[in-house]
Amino acid sequence: MDADLGGCIIKQRIRREGQGRSGGYRVLIAVRLKKRYVFITGFAKNEKDNLSDDELETAKDIASGWLNADVNQITFALLEGELKEIRHEKKS
Repeated sequence: MDADLGGCIIKQRIRREGQGRSGGYRVLIAVRLKKRYVFITGFAKNEKDNLSDDELETAKDIASGWLNADVNQITFALLEGELKEIRHEKKS
């Protein structure tokens, strides 16, 4: 984790091929540890330095909604294509 932005949102830097992490991408992820992780947005560092205060507040609102959603809301969003589940399988 590169930064805790509050409101259960973390910012993670992702390396861009040949440029390292500082010239790469930034992604915001809503996190409820060991329970739920929701990708909120991503952007290239060369396109935008950081989110504005308004954008961050909107991201926090979105994060709160998905982190507090019940199983029925999540299931419906998955069926409607509003969310896409990504599973990470542990290799033994």
